[in-house]
Amino acid sequence: MHVPKIVDIIKIIEESETVKTFIFDFCADNITPGQFMMVWNFKDEKPMSISLIDAKKKEIGISIKKVGPFTEDVHSLKVGDKVGLRGPYGHGFELKGSKILAVGGGIGMAPVAAFVDDARSKGVDIDVVTAATTKDELLFMDKFKSKDIPHYACTDDGSLGFCGFATEYVAEIIKEKAYDMIVTCGPEIMMRGIFEIAKKHDISAQFSLERYMKCGIGLCGQCCVDDMGWRVCVEGPVFSIEEVELISEFGVYRRDASGIKHRI
Repeated sequence: MHVPKIVDIIKIIEESETVKTFIFDFCADNITPGQFMMVWNFKDEKPMSISLIDAKKKEIGISIKKVGPFTEDVHSLKVGDKVGLRGPYGHGFELKGSKILAVGGGIGMAPVAAFVDDARSKGVDIDVVTAATTKDELLFMDKFKSKDIPHYACTDDGSLGFCGFATEYVAEIIKEKAYDMIVTCGPEIMMRGIFEIAKKHDISAQFSLERYMKCGIGLCGQCCVDDMGWRVCVEGPVFSIEEVELISEFGVYRRDASGIKHRI
């Protein structure tokens, strides 16, 4: 599990100008939505969320946003090229309730998409809010439409769907509908807002956090959060609403590779 498995890229889906989903032949029997893989391009290694899990086809998908040298290099790869995959790692989402609202912001839609597929396959009634700065960056809209999954667009610039932030839209939606649980991944300032909404309305919720990771297996301590000391790569990346309430840095700051705090 801790040694990278060298795999071929069998398909590439261009989700937007900045996001591609890479499909790999990989046994998915023991993968839970919300877990992540360490992706190795033979130069460096980074944690990436799993966005598609197909146990029957023995395939997984990893959606990657181009944001720097590593992701630029991966985006340059073609079908048939190889990468190393190590994992899966972390604690994923737990399916609870029969009516769920899933909220993804930007590339945070990746683990949310995997969760939505899993929930629907088990007969759960689920609505999806996908948010982005503009319509061209909204992810998986066609996929949700093709599967008749109720989904709602939210854009900062109003180019499609609700004009405003995902938190504002969620606050409006729950006035009209009742949910057993909210699951979310995206910018932490967005998730902090959803945390406040869930607390106010006494709705169970789960949050997928992102932190700087080196090892991915809980040894280096780089991704530990204040004040609990939980390792995001092991105890997370998905935390319950009760757990994030104990994380003092949630929605406030995070630490870089040197441990310096940076406000969110």
